[in-house]
Amino acid sequence: MMSGFEEQRYMISEKPEYPPSIGRLLSMMEYTRMTTLEAVEGLSIEELDFRLNEKGNSIGCLLYHIARVEEIYQILTFEEREPSEDEWKKIGAGVRLGADAHKEIKGFELNFYKEKLISTRQKTLELFKHIEDGWLDEISPLNTFDKANYYFCWFHVFEDELSHRGQIRLIRNHQKKD
Repeated sequence: MMSGFEEQRYMISEKPEYPPSIGRLLSMMEYTRMTTLEAVEGLSIEELDFRLNEKGNSIGCLLYHIARVEEIYQILTFEEREPSEDEWKKIGAGVRLGADAHKEIKGFELNFYKEKLISTRQKTLELFKHIEDGWLDEISPLNTFDKANYYFCWFHVFEDELSHRGQIRLIRNHQKKD
């Protein structure tokens, strides 16, 4: 017999504390996060820091990146501004990845990354409680050249996570071969 959670695992649905469209968006984001956390369960520091052929990103860097991308979109969309210089110092390496990230983001246990993911998501959930569905349709600069509505911005947050979860699974498969 399935538990209530297992019966709802594959249901994109409204959430009681949120407007309908926002609830569905958050439902998709929560499923994505749950499967990301399942993909890294039980990893050691060595496994989190492993890089294929000493190239690419480690699982730890990817987890950190996922949290930092969500954090930057909190600033861009809810605060409707670019991150300050101080904020970039805090989140920049995690957003950009690359050589700086590989030096800075290593040696941490899984709980370090999980805490970043959980605390960032808690803030996102709180921020979404104070808006209505129509906010998702508001248009904002996405970058120097493009505009996007907030629905796309938040779709991108979990779309980016899904992409990196695929990388995480690929890295894990290579670790098993080694």
